[in-house]
Amino acid sequence: MKRIIVGLTLVVGLLGFIGAAAVADDHVLTERTLGKDDAPVTMIEYASLTCSHCASFHTETLPQIKEKYIDTGKVKLIYRDFPFDRLGLAASQLARCVPEKRYFGFMEVLFSQQQSWAADDNPLEALMKLARLAGLSKGAADACLENQALVDEILKRRVFAEKQWKINSTPSFIVGDQKVVGAVPFAEFEKAIEAAAK
Repeated sequence: MKRIIVGLTLVVGLLGFIGAAAVADDHVLTERTLGKDDAPVTMIEYASLTCSHCASFHTETLPQIKEKYIDTGKVKLIYRDFPFDRLGLAASQLARCVPEKRYFGFMEVLFSQQQSWAADDNPLEALMKLARLAGLSKGAADACLENQALVDEILKRRVFAEKQWKINSTPSFIVGDQKVVGAVPFAEFEKAIEAAAK
């Protein structure tokens, strides 16, 4: 119960961070996926862009999963934001506002350079610089950070994950119907994926 209260308190705090703004475009709200839509196994990742364990998963383990399972049509990965702080929320927003075809490339940059931008004296400005390199103008980035509909959708999905799957830490994964918690070794994902494929 305490975790739920803490989670809801954080969500309320995050909602107050951005303020009122425009309605989100459809493309920023669509699911972000890697792999074939008809892949036999679906893997959902819940992660925060300021989570160091999430960064480890993305830089060390995801490339192996991608090579063996996603690129071969065996797994479809759905990435869902689960921000733990205001900076993580802002990073999630900017990632969703870059051109959709550049989304996962931008995510790769955010995770691989996380220690640099997240520890910057002005982390939001460091994020904005990365977003501009990904094709988002300053005006578009500002509008993105003021997009209340986008904030609401990100946080709604976070609350859903807390209720549906009892997600309370990142990274967390749903592989088929099995929950996998943490940046576990590739072998653990292999087991979960193979079990889900049966």
